Amino acid sequence: MGFSLFPTANFRRTVNVTLTVLAVCAMTALAGCSRDKELEYKEQSIYEIYSQAVRYLDQERYTEAAKYFDEVERQHPYSVWATTAKLMSAYAFYHANQYDEAVTRLDRFIAVHPGNRDIAYAYYLKGVCFYEQIADVRRDQEQTRKALDSLQDVVTRFATTPYGRDARLKIDLTRDHLAAKEMDIGRFYLNARHFLAAINRFKVVVDTYSTTSHVPEALHRLAEAYTALGLYEEATKAEAVLGYNYPSSDWYRDSYALARATGRRVAEAKPRSTIRLVAPDGSPRSATPGVNSASETERLAQPPQPLGPESLEAKPDSVINRPK
Repeated sequence: MGFSLFPTANFRRTVNVTLTVLAVCAMTALAGCSRDKELEYKEQSIYEIYSQAVRYLDQERYTEAAKYFDEVERQHPYSVWATTAKLMSAYAFYHANQYDEAVTRLDRFIAVHPGNRDIAYAYYLKGVCFYEQIADVRRDQEQTRKALDSLQDVVTRFATTPYGRDARLKIDLTRDHLAAKEMDIGRFYLNARHFLAAINRFKVVVDTYSTTSHVPEALHRLAEAYTALGLYEEATKAEAVLGYNYPSSDWYRDSYALARATGRRVAEAKPRSTIRLVAPDGSPRSATPGVNSASETERLAQPPQPLGPESLEAKPDSVINRPK
């Protein structure tokens, strides 16, 4: 009897049964995942749902709290409480470090309720979500740039609020971080002797991030790169700017030593230029700009709360909050 490559009827039947079992298992698994993401519908009053969400917040079970806040909107979409629940859901996801979920809810809140009394809080919390994701300077800085844009939006729209004031401090730290990234890339190019590429990076720091703490080093690195290219006039200018603004800086001492080592004395400065090198004396001539010593501010009061029974108030110190 010859050997057949086609499956027998019994084999096909076995395969069909196996595939059916696998399909049922897959559907069960997907249903389980769906239940994990969304609560099984159970009709409850708005007070019951919101109270449970607040209890989860107090217990720091933030993911469960967010789901119950979402449930408020799902079961009672036209309630005054549903609007606040959107913000509270975003806040709970923020505390659970699920920043994408938080930003999604905040964007929806901003789009649907642009005139809400807690709109400043929504913009601020969105900026903080990006701010919390700022990565090491050796990694991609997309989240840092998003944080800068979002926080600047808070300052532009709500400058006189506590959110605007705190956003300014965070903007300083964010800009310092972006400057540090440019410096890291510039140093890489400098060490690789790609001097023009390095100069472009250091110029970004000096021109775009002029109030950050990285400017003195950027000016010194510019002097190094220009010197390596034989552009001594440009090097002298960078050193002179460094000496005028940061005379007590260690970077200026290094730049002054570099100038002397290459024979660029004060008398050799170009006649048309008023720029000249002055020996570092250790005393600043003016207040040094770019001091970024802003510390993290305290949480900004209580979370937005709907009108309702006092028993449903969340714990005051559990959230970033709008001013009273």
